[in-house]
Amino acid sequence: MRAVVITRGGGPEVLEAQDVEDPAPLGEGEVLLQVAAAGVNRADTLQRHGRHPPPAGASPYPGLECSGTILALGPNVPSRWSVGDKVCAVLSGGGYAEKVVVPAGQLLPVPEGVSLTDAAGLPEVACTVWSTVFMISHLSPGESFLIHGGSSGIGTFAIQIAKHLGIKVFVTAGSEEKLAACKDLGADVCINYKTEDFVERVKQETNGKGVDVILDNIGGSYLQRNLNSLGVDGRLFIIGFQGGAVAEVNLQAVLARRLTIQAAGLRGRSPANKAQIVSEVEKNVWPAVTAGKVKPVIYKTFPLSEAAEAHRLMEASTHIGKILLLP
Repeated sequence: MRAVVITRGGGPEVLEAQDVEDPAPLGEGEVLLQVAAAGVNRADTLQRHGRHPPPAGASPYPGLECSGTILALGPNVPSRWSVGDKVCAVLSGGGYAEKVVVPAGQLLPVPEGVSLTDAAGLPEVACTVWSTVFMISHLSPGESFLIHGGSSGIGTFAIQIAKHLGIKVFVTAGSEEKLAACKDLGADVCINYKTEDFVERVKQETNGKGVDVILDNIGGSYLQRNLNSLGVDGRLFIIGFQGGAVAEVNLQAVLARRLTIQAAGLRGRSPANKAQIVSEVEKNVWPAVTAGKVKPVIYKTFPLSEAAEAHRLMEASTHIGKILLLP
């Protein structure tokens, strides 16, 4: 099969589409997919630099989500799945390829009304957002929610699911075009972090109270400002460190306002844990997708051979929504 190989650590140019061995024979509860499309995620660019290695036993090729068709079933796969089914999946790696092996617990049916290609842009964002601010932070209807990087794949999904559930949504983004896209998706308050202080704006818009939950991909450089933006019993959920992992912080606000700081990733979780998240996503998110209330936002697709170009676009951060690779 063809797959994108990270030939050495470095820039996008180290990615090469090559002929490689087909995936190993299927183990217990595993499924072989013919990949239709694979989502590109920022974690893939970290893996390319050697900073986000695949978990033990995972495919060496990048790609944390895909859509495709079931080609074969291993022993003891649940009877709901059959050869020929159209599915999408969250992966530990290997999405940038023509075929990939996935534990059956990480499969989701392609939602009605979504194309097989576009479905590749759903699993990672849906599982990340649902497992963090909903399953752990318990973001609830009537609360307020600040999303940093509102125009990212994560951001565009988080805006839609939060609005669908009756939550007031604040976003930050770095251009008027990105903020306009967030507004079109339903964001209530759109803040240009390059020209405005998001803490001040959050305080203005909440009569000084602050928001209930923040989803943050920046980390260190935003930590103090995030804490300053939260209201009483507020929850900060960190899913990335684009602004570094180290910060000096005044913890007074944490005690005074009973704040909670939470963090988690998806890739390193056990298959059983991922299966639990996928099951919750199918139950709670998929009906909103089928109803057309939440749609995958796809910015651009590239052939597998142009994975380097896809990574250049991801790292330039000019995109709105998801970038996909097509084998």
